[in-house]
Amino acid sequence: MTHPPRPAEHPTEAVADPTGTARSRLDRSFFLRDAPEVAPDLLGRVLAVDTGEGTVELRLTEVEAYFGANDPGSHARNGRTARNASMFGPPGHLYVYFTYGMHYCANVVCSPDGTASGVLLRGGEVLTGHEIVARRRATARRGVEYARGPARLASALGLDLTHDAADLCAPGDDAPMRILHGTPPAPDLIGCGPRTGVGGAGADTPWRFYIEGDPTVSPYRAHVPRRRARPAGDAPNGPAGGARPR
Repeated sequence: MTHPPRPAEHPTEAVADPTGTARSRLDRSFFLRDAPEVAPDLLGRVLAVDTGEGTVELRLTEVEAYFGANDPGSHARNGRTARNASMFGPPGHLYVYFTYGMHYCANVVCSPDGTASGVLLRGGEVLTGHEIVARRRATARRGVEYARGPARLASALGLDLTHDAADLCAPGDDAPMRILHGTPPAPDLIGCGPRTGVGGAGADTPWRFYIEGDPTVSPYRAHVPRRRARPAGDAPNGPAGGARPR
């Protein structure tokens, strides 16, 4: 297991919090770096979301970086579209998308405006708002499952397409969404490896970062090619045919 170096020049790298900055917000300059650099530095940070139900705070434990139009695993690989436009926007905003006809996933946009750089939020530990999250994630058997995986994380925080392009660095103490400094893990507790479910040329890119041993980190799953649907007359196991449901 390799461990990425933490950016020594960034003032928020300290594991301890002697100056009491854990509750202060990350500003936009934090996200001006490219996604592969921002991603490991997001571990241990706290994403706070205010809604009509109350506030949920979540400590980030697992993330993945996607960077530029040449990244074969990125939504930006085929250029800018209405769906991925927020990923090309200014840093410090959310890029939220809808997938598989039922789930939402959230990314933090990085790099200068126009770069298409983002960090997928894959897992986290709920710190506050447990009762709110328990209602949203009623099927979860244990608390560690509330936000283990990107769709579960978005559900726990109540995120959907109305939050796409939301500004995480908006001024004012009443901003409804923000990322706090939190307490980053020690460098030797940061693991990295291939991104979950990414195949092809980007399959081996080690841009998935996580806190070693944390129970809220989702299990790694390699890419599984989808089977092409068969014509109905060629179905071997009955009239339904097509690819096996997943």
